[in-house]
Amino acid sequence: MSLLERIPAMSDEEVSNLLANARRLMDHGSDTQRVAAEGLLPALQEVETERRQVRLDRAKEKRAATRKATLGAAASAAA
Repeated sequence: MSLLERIPAMSDEEVSNLLANARRLMDHGSDTQRVAAEGLLPALQEVETERRQVRLDRAKEKRAATRKATLGAAASAAA
């Protein structure tokens, strides 16, 4: 299994680390490393963007639920 095929199974931290390494190699790697990094960058960026959006959506839902619970508790206390 190639590294590209393993990306979906990687943790968020592993994807971020691999993306950072690929970006670094694009600037400072050998020709072979640059070619390899260039092949991985689009997939890594896409996965990182999707996962970041999922985390943001979850956080937004959690804040909304907390806000709703706080408002419900305040309404109960006022009654």
